Amino acid sequence: MVKQSDRAPLLDWEEIPAPGPNPAAPQQQQLPSGAADDKKSSQPPGRHKPKRIAAGTGWRTSGGTAATTFTRSPTGSLTAGVARGNGSPGRPRTEALGTHVPFPGLSTRDQWEEKDQIVSVFVVTFDTRSGNMVEWCLPHDINLDGVEFKSIASGSHRIADDFIYFRKGCYFGLACFANMPVESELERGARMKSVGILSPSYTLLYRYMHFLENQVRHQLKCPGQYSPLEAFYEDKKAVLPPTGNGLVTACPTWSVTSINRCMHPEMKITHPAGCMSQFIQFFGEQIMVLWKFALLRKRVLIFSPPPIGVVCYRVYCCCCLANVSLPGVGVSVPELRPFFYINIADITTLETEQSYVACTTEKIFEEKKELYDVYVDNQNVKTHRSHLQPLLRLNAADKEKYRKLSEQRQLLLYSQEVDGDCTTNEEDLFILFFMELNNRIFQTLSDVAGSTDPTLTAEHVRAMGLDPQGDRSFLVDLLEVYGIDVTLVVDGLCCP
Repeated sequence: MVKQSDRAPLLDWEEIPAPGPNPAAPQQQQLPSGAADDKKSSQPPGRHKPKRIAAGTGWRTSGGTAATTFTRSPTGSLTAGVARGNGSPGRPRTEALGTHVPFPGLSTRDQWEEKDQIVSVFVVTFDTRSGNMVEWCLPHDINLDGVEFKSIASGSHRIADDFIYFRKGCYFGLACFANMPVESELERGARMKSVGILSPSYTLLYRYMHFLENQVRHQLKCPGQYSPLEAFYEDKKAVLPPTGNGLVTACPTWSVTSINRCMHPEMKITHPAGCMSQFIQFFGEQIMVLWKFALLRKRVLIFSPPPIGVVCYRVYCCCCLANVSLPGVGVSVPELRPFFYINIADITTLETEQSYVACTTEKIFEEKKELYDVYVDNQNVKTHRSHLQPLLRLNAADKEKYRKLSEQRQLLLYSQEVDGDCTTNEEDLFILFFMELNNRIFQTLSDVAGSTDPTLTAEHVRAMGLDPQGDRSFLVDLLEVYGIDVTLVVDGLCCP
């Protein structure tokens, strides 16, 4: 058995232990929140509106579990009703910071006893005559078509090392790349390889970062020595049902919930700052622009030259912007799916995707405007969709929300430094800030839709933390995408 390291040189991974059976025992460090709705529909976004949205889980109240249902009245308005577990009417309340369970419907023990499920381990190499190719893999009969291009990002020959998160069908992958100079005319002075794994859930991949980094260096120095990788696969492999031809290509049914329920793997970048902290510092106020596009389930493509590893975390952070814990919200819109790194081999797949966040090192994607709605180049966020252009402009409400986020972050950093209070981290703060913002918006919309006068006024808009004038086009799109029937009235102007 290969010994698994618990630390990578660039990353500090935290394993959260399952709580003990004694309920009176002191609580372990609280898990960060980031729960998304359990189940998403494959219906197109908001163009035909559902007659009923099934309630999900996510709210907890002192009076028992709460469920929200949305029903269509004969007049066409959307009516929202909230019932507690005891059958009495009521309004759900958000939980206090640090009390969320990341996967709705799962206990903390259930989540953190999730087993290792490695579908494949592989080695990709760059051949001067054939290009990228899969050199070795286990199991030998698995379909790895395209992995050779996902594991070595375009342009990686210019850098010494990198790590890459990517998607392969219904699986997620992590590969560590390294480039070593060699005195070989056949290899043209450089040997480049990548060692990677596939799993049904990307939240588990971080555990093996250091192992993969060590193995790619080992493969560069001692090509062809696969025994550590063989032992690793035997120890961690998933047991999956084979297809008719014996190929292990089918998606396990249990992977769907484990992938979609949460966007918050337990990870921190130790240098120079945390994952979320880097994201905030990099984009600044532009986060509020990305937040709107994420909530509207747009296709977001982030371009960056190599290294691409840190940009994969920006993909993850963008997905966190759209988290909503209100039951039933968003079941009729596409899941905001993290694709992480993509290349030209993914064009056919992206043509059918209604909503995603991805990153690429290939500049040619900028010309493929039919594949994305929003293009992010460095800190420059732009869109070629004319109806989305107003969302690029920051308004007073956007700046105020960003000011509050920055203020809360500074208070958190101060309490950590002065008081030594580490019960909450920046990931918690960031995710909860946007989740509570999203919850407030959708709760207000459901309240208005369920009232006798389903008219959204300027006062309602301000209560949601939005600008009645500057966010009007955003609200119009939001109502359409989520299929909510209210009338928006702003300064005498209205639209259904």
